[in-house]
Amino acid sequence: MKKRVHVVQFKGPFWPLPDQLAPFFLTINGQQRTYSRGNDNWGLSISGLYGTEAWPTYVQDPEHADSTQVEAHLSLWAHPKLGVLIMYERYGGGLSDTYFTFSDLSRLNQWVETRHGDLRPVGLFIPFRDAWPAVKEFMDTEGELPKCINWVSADDLPAGTFPDPDEQQPIKVD
Repeated sequence: MKKRVHVVQFKGPFWPLPDQLAPFFLTINGQQRTYSRGNDNWGLSISGLYGTEAWPTYVQDPEHADSTQVEAHLSLWAHPKLGVLIMYERYGGGLSDTYFTFSDLSRLNQWVETRHGDLRPVGLFIPFRDAWPAVKEFMDTEGELPKCINWVSADDLPAGTFPDPDEQQPIKVD
């Protein structure tokens, strides 16, 4: 299996040790580093799950989706007041799953703007300290959906949960 990381100073075809990532979730200084350097989006990925390492790399082509490597991605967006929004994706080999963390589903129509100009729903952010066990479990289980926190399927989110930035104004979070 191939692993990749893009978390603050860790970038490349590997995963850092859990002790190296924990401070980004469990300390104020580490949390600040996740959103104060011009990038608030980061993540971990793994490909070749379930014995598919020798299969072709995943491409978004429905005709060949069943015969491509299975990949899993944990994408994270950090916010200084809201915490972390985590998206879990698994696809290839006929699989297609997308899940999001959540704290308050009644706040899906309130958004904050990421450093890249995308809008993310306030209700999908969770505290940094609650996100850490999920990140560690993703690494420990080599790409499985972490069971230690609650998730909502992307299929269960209402239309408009992720609007174009031109469609809605982000709320100000104090």
